[in-house]
Amino acid sequence: MIMKFLNRVPAGMMVVPLILGCIVNTFFPEALQIGGITTATFSSAGSSCCLGILLFCMGTKLHIREMPAVLKRGGVLLLAKFAVGSAIGIIIGKVLGPAGFLGISSMAIICAVTNSNGSVYYALMQQYGDDKDCACMPILAINDGPFLTLVALGASGQAEIPYMSLLAALIPILAGMLLGNLDHKMTEFFGPVGNAVIPFVGFALGAGINFGSIVEGGISGIILAAIVIFVGGAFICLCDRLISRRPGYAGWACATTAGNAVAVPAAIAIADTAWEPYVSVATVQVAACTVLSALIVPFIVAWWAKKFGCPKYPLESKE
Repeated sequence: MIMKFLNRVPAGMMVVPLILGCIVNTFFPEALQIGGITTATFSSAGSSCCLGILLFCMGTKLHIREMPAVLKRGGVLLLAKFAVGSAIGIIIGKVLGPAGFLGISSMAIICAVTNSNGSVYYALMQQYGDDKDCACMPILAINDGPFLTLVALGASGQAEIPYMSLLAALIPILAGMLLGNLDHKMTEFFGPVGNAVIPFVGFALGAGINFGSIVEGGISGIILAAIVIFVGGAFICLCDRLISRRPGYAGWACATTAGNAVAVPAAIAIADTAWEPYVSVATVQVAACTVLSALIVPFIVAWWAKKFGCPKYPLESKE
């Protein structure tokens, strides 16, 4: 009964545990801080370990001959997300100033739109995409953190390119690829394990989110989420269809905001103190956007994949 319910919910293996993690963290946060194995497994502290295992297992299923397609798909998604977020933020900043509109600063827009939730993307690609779509996740990890936001704001000269962070995101999948290509039995052993890890990733990520963020973010947070999902998502989907010649479901799967994007406004202010007055408001807005996009986007992807087709649910051929 539980599995049937999870399979009915878009990216249910990720989204349902994420919601449960949010509920526990919002109403019973002390339950996740009792220490020991419980905290290590179910709190947000465990998300990085789970993600690493997920990437490794995914890597064992990726063949070297598929890498050109992976780089093309992932590159288009990454550049499209960066381009639309930068364009919206910079235009609003130039026209209305750094304070933006309705209390949404240009910095908040760029932070929210250019950062994507890789875990939600991966869970959706597991359900609707193929192994190449899943393998794009480390490429999309480049938009994690403040670097691309600083570039978009014209402040990249004040920050170092996080080469080691990018390498750290790639090593698990490269290690898995090495084993999987050397011995296909390793693929048979580790490949299925990735699916079992997804619920743990979802719960751990949810354990770092508080539903109160939506209330704190207010109307401006909801508007920011709408920009991320419907403006950013539509543009990324368009690029996915026109450039990559794909159905577009992967483009919509990128229309989220990463959980670590919540810390980006503060990081930006460290690099450029002119943004300090906007940090507190931008932080709660981005937090609200993180929660809302993680809950809404899976349903959009599910609808789009069924309407326009995807590898696991292809459209019936018309006679």
